[in-house]
Formats: sequence, structure tokens, C-alpha cells
Amino acid sequence: MSVETAPPRTRQSARRSRREALQGWAYAAPTALFVLFVFIVPLLLVFQMSASDWSLLGGDQGWNLPENYEKAVLHRLFWDSIWFTLKYTVITTVLLIGLGLGLALLVQESTRWKSILRTSFLVPSALGLASASLLFYVLYSPYAGPFADLMRSWGFTFLGTPDGALWSTVFLIVWRYAGFYMLLMLVGLQGIPEDVYEAARIDGASRWQTFRDVTVPLLRPTFALTTVMCVTGSLLAFEQFYILTKGGPDNSTMTVVQLIYNVAFQGQNHLGIAGALSVIVLLALIVINVFQLRAFRRPDES
Repeated sequence: MSVETAPPRTRQSARRSRREALQGWAYAAPTALFVLFVFIVPLLLVFQMSASDWSLLGGDQGWNLPENYEKAVLHRLFWDSIWFTLKYTVITTVLLIGLGLGLALLVQESTRWKSILRTSFLVPSALGLASASLLFYVLYSPYAGPFADLMRSWGFTFLGTPDGALWSTVFLIVWRYAGFYMLLMLVGLQGIPEDVYEAARIDGASRWQTFRDVTVPLLRPTFALTTVMCVTGSLLAFEQFYILTKGGPDNSTMTVVQLIYNVAFQGQNHLGIAGALSVIVLLALIVINVFQLRAFRRPDES
């Protein structure tokens, strides 16, 4: 009885395929481990906290699933923080995307000042948000800031009123991120073929008609990206308000993330309620991002 053997070339191909598969797993392993231990494990831990009576000092003390979410929703600052976070998100999104597009259109033209303008607008983006917040905290200070004497003589404070604290923080964020969104918009503008603009000029379209009917529709993917990034970053705002206002005055600038921090590490020291708040924010972010992506999808896309 003869035993059939695979051709040498087939065995070599099989060994080569196994070797390439092992190499692929080896290349992917560091990233997979990073995602596992930095994202997946903490996410599972948050879900466990949200379902447990988990104290900051006492650890997991048993199942407490409905009560944590009830206490989170019934927290006295929950709905106020949601309303303020949404208001802040709308303001910063409109200003950053609008200003980013305007700056991109400004520096897109081939002028002798183009490089200088691009660099000047982009420089603040190199500064960390915490560092920028500390810088503006000194600028807004009624005691040590450059406007201290003027503020004392007028009886005015940048951070002393709810509206002043909100708009002072919005100004910081616009100064810090406008150049970054300008860069994203500029990449989108440079991706539009020049032939499209040439065809619009041949058809007699004005500059406004070209912008409305050509530039804006072709920037749809860029608008989708910038809107998702801006909305997500604004809904998760923490550093700027923690450094500038600490949620004041009178909790008028309390964001949802800062409320989670206060519940977890200040006052109640209860990680279970903070975990429930975190899960609510996560689910809300997923819903909002899905809605945004669907809103920016072209009608012919499935």
C-alpha cells in the first residue's frame, strides 16, 4: 500500500503561509495588548463599578445595579451639568468649525504671507490644554493678571459670573484649537480637484455659488470628521473647567465629566455612582456619534 505525499512545492507554500500568519500575529500583538489593557479592561471595570456598591476606600461591596443608576440620574447636579455641557458643545462646535473653515480659506490663497499665517494660527495647538488653561488662568486673574488693575477699577471679573466663566473658557478653547481645525479643513480643501472649480467658473458661477454648491458639498467628509471630533471633545470637557472655574461660580460651569470626578473623588467618594454616570455618558456619545455620521452620509450611500 503506497502512501501519497504532498508535492514539495505545496508543503513549502503551506509553511510560508503559516510563517506569514505568525508574523502578522506578532506585528499585531503589541497593539492588541495595548487596546486590551488600556481600553477593554478599564471599560469592563467601569461596567463592574456601575453595577456594584463600590466605594473609593472599601472596594466592591456587592451587587447594586439599579440603585447606582437611580442615584446618578437623581443627583442634584446631573441635569444641570448635562444642559451646560450641551450648551458648551454647541457653542464650541459652531465656532471652531466655522472659524477653522474661514482660516483655511484665508491661508489657501497663494500669497506671500501664507506660510506665516499658517504657522501663526497653528502655534497654539502645540501647547497642551492644561498648560494653556493655566496660562489663561493667570491672564484672567484679578490679582496677578495683566488686566488686574483694569478689572479692579471696573469691578469686573472674567470668571466671576456664569456667563463670563463660560465665554472665557470658550475663548481659551477657540484660541487653542482653531489652528488645528484650520489644518483639517485645509486638507479637505486641497483634496477638491481644481477641475471642479474650473467647470464652475465656465458655467458662470459666482464665488458664493461656487462655495455653496461646490466647496461645501465636497467637504462633507471633512465636516463629518471635524464635527465628530469637536462634539466628542466638548462633551468630555474637563481640564479647562477644572483649572479655570472648578465648576463655579455656584456650579454653573459643571460639566458631566467634572461631575463624575467629583462623585468619585470628592464628597461621596463613591465609584459605583461615578461608574454609572460614565456608562451613561459612553452610551450617549455612541448615540450622538452614530447620529452625526448618519447626518453627514450622502443620500446614495447605504
